Amino acid sequence: MEHRFKKRKKPNYKRGVVLVILLLIIIYLWFNAESIINAFFSL
Repeated sequence: MEHRFKKRKKPNYKRGVVLVILLLIIIYLWFNAESIINAFFSL
């Protein structure tokens, strides 16, 4: 039974970094959504 718990999966750092970057982009777009929308409609 104990052998099952000893093998730990290594964390996938690449996926974590990509998720953090995506989150930052989404937050940036969220806070700048009004200016982006205004830019599109003012063309």
